[in-house]
Amino acid sequence: MGCILKGGGGLYSRLVVGAVVLASGTGDQPGERPTCLLELGGVALIRRLLIALSGAGVDEVVVVVQGHHAKQIEPALQDFPITVVQGPPAHGDKAASMRVGLAALAGKLDAVLLSPANQPMVNAQDLTQLIGAYKKRPEGSHMVVPQVDGVAGNPLIFSSELREQMLAGAADIDCRQWCADHADLLSAFATSNKRYRVAIDTLDDIARFEAGTGHRLSWPASLRLPVDAVDMLARP
Repeated sequence: MGCILKGGGGLYSRLVVGAVVLASGTGDQPGERPTCLLELGGVALIRRLLIALSGAGVDEVVVVVQGHHAKQIEPALQDFPITVVQGPPAHGDKAASMRVGLAALAGKLDAVLLSPANQPMVNAQDLTQLIGAYKKRPEGSHMVVPQVDGVAGNPLIFSSELREQMLAGAADIDCRQWCADHADLLSAFATSNKRYRVAIDTLDDIARFEAGTGHRLSWPASLRLPVDAVDMLARP
């Protein structure tokens, strides 16, 4: 994205980092609306993520949209210097969406961030810390996963070599399965930062988020239902 906020020099050289953002999820709400367009503080979650990626100095971003939701999501992306690609027609095929996104990255990269578009609290500092953890990973590790109280979170970051293996079919494109099968090549970034574990997929997620943070999530006017069942059901 053309940012130069990551410092050069020091103990660790500057990484050239790309990001694949999976923006095809609809969650479990009436109306099948894409959760990445939920707004926090008047800003769509996907826009908050793109701003965070820019602030963390990520060099290239590909956003994968899917099906008829692409027309709903794409207007929220117009202000950003990113690549938008169409994912597979089958809803929920994250592995196929990931493959499309990885293939669309055009630059010569050192590492790739893989992020869902429905994490309301992840900010630039969180992403910078994750990139820093990747720089400091043990020799031979190819993927770093944030781990909060022993539970894996998102985003993930992995090597360009692993990206090439995934695209060539030499490695499992499903990151979670890859983690399970290759524990020796995985490094956990142990942290108490619960933002890595907060994602919005369901009505219950909306209610828990609002009860736990005091922040309100709302739909943009274009996606509000005549009687918004989400607002009715998700509020305590």
